[in-house]
Amino acid sequence: MKRLAGELAVAEDQLAHFVEEAEEARLRALVSETPQADVDHHQAERHASAMRRHRDQLAAEAAALENTQNDLLDRLVAAGT
Repeated sequence: MKRLAGELAVAEDQLAHFVEEAEEARLRALVSETPQADVDHHQAERHASAMRRHRDQLAAEAAALENTQNDLLDRLVAAGT
């Protein structure tokens, strides 16, 4: 769980970076109105979306591990009583 928490923290940081980059690219595309700026914006959005999916996958995995751990602890406590 510690390893997964570390990976999730890194993914959160990377996601924040990609979201910021995508927003900057969006603004550049609006201001410059060039085809290349629009391509750059869409590429930055795709990177942010991919990182968001990765972060969500890690979060779901962490939640599943936590649920499994809680179930095991409940069973351990119930077996001890």
